[in-house]
Formats: sequence, structure tokens, C-alpha cells
Amino acid sequence: MGKNKFIGCEAKFENATIVLFGAPYDATSTYRKGSRFAPSAIRKESSGIETYSPYLYRDLADISIHDAGDLKFPSVDPAPMIYTVEALTTKILDARKFPLMLGGEHLVTLGAFRAVRQKYPDVRIIHFDAHTDLRDDWYWQKLNHSTVIRRCFDLIGKGKIFQFGIRSGERAEFEFAKANTHLCKHDFTSLDTAVKAIGNFPVYFTIDLDILDPSEFGGTGTPEAGGVSFLALLEATKTVFKHLNVVGCDITELSPPHDKNGASTALACKYLREVLLLVDSKK
Repeated sequence: MGKNKFIGCEAKFENATIVLFGAPYDATSTYRKGSRFAPSAIRKESSGIETYSPYLYRDLADISIHDAGDLKFPSVDPAPMIYTVEALTTKILDARKFPLMLGGEHLVTLGAFRAVRQKYPDVRIIHFDAHTDLRDDWYWQKLNHSTVIRRCFDLIGKGKIFQFGIRSGERAEFEFAKANTHLCKHDFTSLDTAVKAIGNFPVYFTIDLDILDPSEFGGTGTPEAGGVSFLALLEATKTVFKHLNVVGCDITELSPPHDKNGASTALACKYLREVLLLVDSKK
């Protein structure tokens, strides 16, 4: 674990209500790699933002967040990575703290979700993304960033996954979603309906930042035209935290090597600040 911390996240583990950690992994990325550099880049560039949010009128300085640094993975094999993420997430949950993970590619979600599902068997998923991530395999590989939501589906079954912003995927993925998940193409139109359907069930919230339009967020591995704006993403995120019982969260798929002017990393820093404040608002 490195000494570099995200701005305002200086609390010790035992005193924190939120534990932030990085999962710097991108070995299964199918197009442009580089998301393994995201957690360290976000921490470094967070010095360029304030701890105070003019969107939420709240300040990171007023809450207790522990930045646990980045996990170390034994190899590029996805299975050990998933187990490593699961183990730390379990430790955080067992300590009655909120786990917030920074990817890395989207496959890191599976490890955190396995831990959350173990503690909350009736958990639902809110999934913000440009891509369905519902392939059953990628060239016969079951563990891939394009299969991650399918693997989560394998754990919880039909009707418990709510997907938003989706605008890319194979025909078979959209057909699978029609039968098995709740999928909202392009934007957040049906988010209020999802909130009502989920009610008081615990929720795991996974955000792939390529849900954003490439004009605002080009620094990602698989950019897709037709995405949402930062402000639309922030408003939808506020809705999720205000109305649902979110018990774990991750933010994935920033790729700093493809962020030539640093704008995408700056956006990710600001978004992470807002998410941390929204998590605390529920405590």
C-alpha cells in the first residue's frame, strides 16, 4: 500500500466510516489498456481539486475516510485478482465500514461484489456504463471486463440488475438483458422506476466512467459516442444515494495513458469527491 492519499482521506482505518482502495488491474481489457494506472493518477491529481463540494455544500474535511492505497496482485491471471479484491472488501465490510473501490478495468467489480453478496444475499445491482458487459465469454474466457455483469448475474439471478446509459453490446447481450435484467439505453430515463422497484433492498453500485460522452471523458479504454454529461451523471448518482441503501461501490475504467490533457482524470477526481460525500450523507 502506497503513502499517496486521495485529498481529504487521511483517517486511520479504525476511525474511518469509508475505506477507499485501488485495484490497479487491466489484464483483460479488450481494446485499449491503461486503466491499471487510474488509482494512482486519481490520487496524484486530486491535489488539483478542493475538498469542498459546491454541488453538495459539504466538505471531505468533515468526514472520516481511510485511503488504503492500491492492492498488489500476484499475477495478471484474473482469478487471483478477484480473490484479492474479495478478501479486502470482506475485511472492510466485517469492520462495518463502506468499501469504495477504484479500478482498474471493470472486472475488478466481481471481487468486491462477491464479498458484498456474501454479506447481503438479497443485494441488487445498479450498473452505470456504456456497455452491457453481459457476454458469457470473450474468446472462451469467462473472466473478462466484458463479462463482469454476466458473472454477477450468475450469483444473483434474474431481475436484480438495473443497467443505465447502455449503448453498446452484441445482439445476444441485448436479448439476454431483455429477458433477465432491467436495461435503460443511452441515459437514466427509468432510474426513478428502478428506485421504486428496488425499495429497501441493499444495493451494490458500479460505475464505469465510459458512460460519459467521449467529448467530456475521452480517457478511457473503450470510448463510445452518445454518452451522458458529467452533470447528468452526478444527478443520477445523487438519486441513487438519496433513495437507495447502497452498501458498496466502485468507479472503473479511467485510462490515464489515453487522457492526453488530463481532463478525464480531473473529472474522475471531482466525481470521486462527490461519491465520497454522498456515501457519508447516508451514515
